Amino acid sequence: MWTRRWMVFIPLVVVAILLQSYHWVPTYARQTAGNPERLVRYIDAGIGDAAILNPILNADSASANIVARCFDGLLDYDEELHLRGRLATAWQISEEAAFPLADGVDGEQVARRVRALLGAVVTAVAVEPPRQGVVEVRLAEGAAPVAITVDSPATLHLELSEVVGDLFDQLAEVMATARLAEGARRTRIRAPAGVTEADLAPHLDELLPLAVERPVIDFTLRRGVRFHDGQPFTAADVLFTYQAIMDPANVSPRTSDFEPIAAVEVVEPYRVRVVYKRLFSPAITAWTMGILPEHLLNRQALAQEAAAKRLTGELSVIFSRSSSASWQERAAKMLTGEPLAHFGMRDADFNRHPIGTGPFRFVSWSSDEEIVLARFDDYWEGPPEYRDYVYRILPDVFIQELEFRAGTIDSYGAEPHQVARYKKDARYQPFSRLGTGYTYLGYNLRQPMFQDVRVRRALGMAVDVEQIIRYLLYGEGEQVSGPYPRTTPWYDPEVGSLPFDPAAAGRLLDEAGWRVGEDGIRAKDGQRLAFTLITNHGNAQRKAIGTIVQDQWRKIGVDCAFQLFEWAVFLKDFINPGRFDACILGWSMGNDFDLYQLWHSSQTHPQQLNFVGYANPEADALIEQLRRTYDEPTQTRLARRLHARIAADAPYTFLFAPRGTTVLDRRIVVVRRLAGGREQYEPIRPTKSGEIGFYFNRWRKLAEAPVFAE
Repeated sequence: MWTRRWMVFIPLVVVAILLQSYHWVPTYARQTAGNPERLVRYIDAGIGDAAILNPILNADSASANIVARCFDGLLDYDEELHLRGRLATAWQISEEAAFPLADGVDGEQVARRVRALLGAVVTAVAVEPPRQGVVEVRLAEGAAPVAITVDSPATLHLELSEVVGDLFDQLAEVMATARLAEGARRTRIRAPAGVTEADLAPHLDELLPLAVERPVIDFTLRRGVRFHDGQPFTAADVLFTYQAIMDPANVSPRTSDFEPIAAVEVVEPYRVRVVYKRLFSPAITAWTMGILPEHLLNRQALAQEAAAKRLTGELSVIFSRSSSASWQERAAKMLTGEPLAHFGMRDADFNRHPIGTGPFRFVSWSSDEEIVLARFDDYWEGPPEYRDYVYRILPDVFIQELEFRAGTIDSYGAEPHQVARYKKDARYQPFSRLGTGYTYLGYNLRQPMFQDVRVRRALGMAVDVEQIIRYLLYGEGEQVSGPYPRTTPWYDPEVGSLPFDPAAAGRLLDEAGWRVGEDGIRAKDGQRLAFTLITNHGNAQRKAIGTIVQDQWRKIGVDCAFQLFEWAVFLKDFINPGRFDACILGWSMGNDFDLYQLWHSSQTHPQQLNFVGYANPEADALIEQLRRTYDEPTQTRLARRLHARIAADAPYTFLFAPRGTTVLDRRIVVVRRLAGGREQYEPIRPTKSGEIGFYFNRWRKLAEAPVFAE
């Protein structure tokens, strides 16, 4: 009897507890009622943990996110995607140039002619007298340096107030008669016995250049900036950061960005001069990277850390966990040998406990769980509104959404099929931005069938990109026509995408000699229009695109097989060596106009990024001219011409740029501080590029959602 009563009573008690819990368990709207601390903590989430929190070493998005909050660069981009000063308050770009004079030429007369031709842009001209010197060169990789004697003639040196991209074109008339001739150069270079002219030929411009152009950037640094440990930021930190990047022992992925630099000079404690080896206008954007504290990572600091770890046995503990034989061997050397000989920046504790000048300082890192940062109250631009920034690692996107809807994280990247739902929910503020990447179909131009532009254009005209965007992306994307992100000034909106016109595509193939056979597949000279389209496993979107494209090409008489491969195999066996017909891939782009690695004809070899084999002399010339141009309006004009050229050649069928949607709690606002200590709340507004985090340091979460006037 009692058992039966208990079986009735217990469920009733559970139901009663659940019902009353509604009143004490905070809902999403009341999540901060019992925890006001939640208002001062911004909690972010991502699918992966960070790897290394060092601005010159990190190469993954999670690390980059944390690094961006802990470090400042000399420059970054403003709302309009123009460079603005950060640790640098000002910068001036000028140019140094020089060329050797022929024997018997009156250098002063040449100097006067140069001034007359170039006008006010010339700030100084000087003639250096002839001199003899010794230059050491390596005639072969790995070979010992060889001392070469060079008898330099008188040399004309110029200093210009700005970079003149066509400088030597403007001086062509003068240089034709005044510059040292190519034949005379060789007579001024004396090599030791056994070194032939063929040995010297690749090194002539290194030994005695006939023309030198060196851009110079003079940075004025911000005074009063301190690192999180209280040490002042100075020019020494900028120099050290450059040296650390170029140190081969550090294996920095940023090395190629700084390779064009000839020298970084500390002029004064708050002035730095950067001299470049050659014209390379994209180089200035490299200075958006975070600056390291020299006092914590110089040779002395690393030696002290290595010695301390050896004494405490910490190195044994660290490396005993590694299964890598090379790391075990390195550990043994570090434990028994000279510490600094085997202990480098990549081994330093700094990479898990970074100290920068940024708006947030590092607090803790629990691997695969969370990284915690705290507001830096002495930040030079003023402390952020949020007291804490927390990055949680949530590998499952479904769990991320559950956490977001429960209020335990503050932002969520909505999937395309979820966007419409979030736009209708008054509790949230969704922000959609067009991505800086794009998805494309790439054709291997080494294959004879793809060498005819009519075939490539026909294939593009057979693909209904709008249908892909509508049904596969749920409308969350835009069709693109060329190689630049639509959000940048380099993208030419006047260049239209290929129209979806299967009938016109068929006529183009007919014109190119590909006729429909009895089996419905086109053929030319006995060869069927058949090839294989490949992409990588694990990307459902690309898999769906491949199925759609395969069907649409079949309708115009193209026999396309579609295959998927594991990512490592896809790259190693097909893309990197250029052994494929066509592929589905995407590029994630930045704000830079430099497309040298992707589209220049010199980059078509195995392991390089122009793996479709595109080669066009006009495109090459535009890419090279862009690298020599420092004037933004001219850069825009040249980039748009490059866009149009590549679009016309159709080495890719450019498909779409995806639209990403970030959803925030509606109670997060931007705080504007007014005179007299007053505050004004403003809604978060995206910048020109669609970025919502530009004013993140002024974000605040309110207890109640504000109402803004329309």
